[in-house]
Amino acid sequence: MKSKSITILWLLCVAQLFGCSARYDGDMPVVPLPPEYGAQLEEDRAVRDDYFQHDPESPLLASAREGFAGLDYFELDESLYFVGDTHFYAEPEQLMMTTTAGAQREALRVGWVGFKIGGERYRLQVYQLLDGEGGLFLPFQDASTGVETYPAGRYINLVSQSPRGPYFFDFNRAYNPSCAYGEPERFACPVTPTENRLDVAIRAGERGAEGESS
Repeated sequence: MKSKSITILWLLCVAQLFGCSARYDGDMPVVPLPPEYGAQLEEDRAVRDDYFQHDPESPLLASAREGFAGLDYFELDESLYFVGDTHFYAEPEQLMMTTTAGAQREALRVGWVGFKIGGERYRLQVYQLLDGEGGLFLPFQDASTGVETYPAGRYINLVSQSPRGPYFFDFNRAYNPSCAYGEPERFACPVTPTENRLDVAIRAGERGAEGESS
C-alpha cells in the first residue's frame, strides 16, 4: 500500500510538471524517475537476458548462446527519461518502411514527440506497423549509431496508462531490433527513416550489436 501511495504522488507530481504549467510548449519535460525505477530497470534487463539465452525463439544464433553473458547496456541516464504528450496527426499518413532484409513493411506515421537535450529541441516521428500489434513504435538513430550502437537504429515503445496520456518516452529502454543478433533472413526489422535521425549521441539503453544496416 505504501508503494502504491508513493506512485500516486509521483504521478501527481508529473501532472503538475507538464499538464498544469502555463509555460508548457508541447515538448516532453524530463521528470524525476518513478520510485524504485532503477531496480525495475535492472529486473527487466535480466528478464530480457534470460529470454535471449534460454528461449527457443531467442534471436541469438545457437552458437552465440553458449557463454552468453548478457546484453550490453549504457548506464542509466536520468536526463533521458521524458513524460508528456504524443501529438497525434488528424490524418495519419501511410508509408512503406524498408527493412534490414530489403523488404517493405506497411506503417502509419501517427504523430510526433518533442523533447530537449542539452537545451536543444528535437522532434521524432511516431509510427504504427500495420502488420504489428498496434503499439506506438519509435525507431531512431543518433550520433552513436554505427559506432557504439546498431547501424540500423534502435527502437523505443511509447507507453501510457491511458490513450489520452501522459506518454512515457524513455531512452534508457531503447533496444536493438532482433535482426541485430540473429540471421538476417529470419527477421524483417524496419530501418530508421531519415526523419528520425538525431545529431546528438544517445548513450542510454541497449548498446553495440553485430550486424549491418541495409
